[in-house]
Amino acid sequence: MTVTTEAPPARPGRAAAAPVDLDLDALDGLRTVPARHPWRWAAGIAALVVLAQFTHGLATNPAWDWATFRVYFTADTILRAIGRTLQLTAYGTVLGFLLGAVVAALRLSRSAILSSIAWAYVWVFRSIPLIVQLVFWFNLSYLYKRFGIGIPFGPTFGSVETVGVLSALGAAVLGLGLHQAAFAAEIIRGGIIAVDAGQREAAAALGIPRWRQAWRIVLPQAMRGILPAAANEVISLLKGTSVVYVMAIGELFYQAQVIYGRTGRVVPLLMVATVWYVVLTTLLSIGQYYVERYFARGAQRTPPPTPLQRLRAFVRTTARTAVRTTGGQP
Repeated sequence: MTVTTEAPPARPGRAAAAPVDLDLDALDGLRTVPARHPWRWAAGIAALVVLAQFTHGLATNPAWDWATFRVYFTADTILRAIGRTLQLTAYGTVLGFLLGAVVAALRLSRSAILSSIAWAYVWVFRSIPLIVQLVFWFNLSYLYKRFGIGIPFGPTFGSVETVGVLSALGAAVLGLGLHQAAFAAEIIRGGIIAVDAGQREAAAALGIPRWRQAWRIVLPQAMRGILPAAANEVISLLKGTSVVYVMAIGELFYQAQVIYGRTGRVVPLLMVATVWYVVLTTLLSIGQYYVERYFARGAQRTPPPTPLQRLRAFVRTTARTAVRTTGGQP
């Protein structure tokens, strides 16, 4: 069978092209050859060789001292330190995002004074390194001996000693929370301004109160943009808790330092802390996946299957294929 295709119209100043005849019967006998990518395969094989060599070194190099790693990986002191790390992460996250939401609202305010104060807060706390902030809050009692309640620039009705109010753990939580709030404010503000302004205009035209617009319309849509960056900040805060070792708080990295300072086994204790950080980060990443999936319902009618659902589907497909291959025999 022969198919004649019309040539496209000629451009001004050019001759028209002749019709093209395609012989479909001749095309049926052609063999399709997939594109080959030799350099891609070579790069993949080289990467696998490097990975295999690194894994072999982990397993055979005695300097890693895996026996000491196994002894201390589930030691009571390490497990208590993990609890303190999670405690610092939870407190810093709650304080940081609550204060960050307030700062974000102030930055979006129409008041020039409030917006400027919020901008200055973000500028200052993003500019100062976290370790400097922690040391400052740890030594706050040197600057202010007592905290008092009273009339501004007037008499004080009552006061307490700073040391009694702000312990080392309190100073760590305060420093982590204030530092986190500066980044959380920008994340929340970015998610809110990413929502189309027409959504709020339509809600206002329908007479929906402003608080209901924010809670039911703007926030659910903004969460899809906020969550990835917010989860990244939480994971960063989890690892950032290792900085509080300067305050002698027994979190994971500090406790690993104490043990290898006593035993001299630096590498295996560092690997204990490293593996636990990887485990905790993985758990947070799994939680992030399911929270993002929950808030994606408004954008996707049928969310993609979860890894567990994919695994179950793969097992069912494999089982059906095996049954058909064996002719239905168990």
